[in-house]
Amino acid sequence: VQLQASGGGSVQAGGSLGLSCVASGRISRDNVMGWFRQAPGKERELVATITSAGTTNSADSVKGRFTISRDNAKNTVYLRMNSLKPEDTAVYYCNLNFEEIRRYNYWGQGTQVTVSS
Repeated sequence: VQLQASGGGSVQAGGSLGLSCVASGRISRDNVMGWFRQAPGKERELVATITSAGTTNSADSVKGRFTISRDNAKNTVYLRMNSLKPEDTAVYYCNLNFEEIRRYNYWGQGTQVTVSS
């Protein structure tokens, strides 16, 4: 399984950016896709996840500003980020996980999001 993320970049505070991630390979139909982020000197943290059934979960810090969505036919997950803040600056990683006999967990290559004040 491979995850290819795109999007990100640099924006001023209050601006918007979008991320997308395409998964390819042998993937269970029942899976969870999501986004995590890691800022310099900090641990990787959850941003938002979405199941193949459409159930979402997101960090309190992004609620009301970030929207996660997915297209199951394209094995693609999206993250729309509005009202960006400097503290959103991080490397954002796409994640896919599912259970089929055992748990499988995959990561994308990471894409930089920089928000300037």
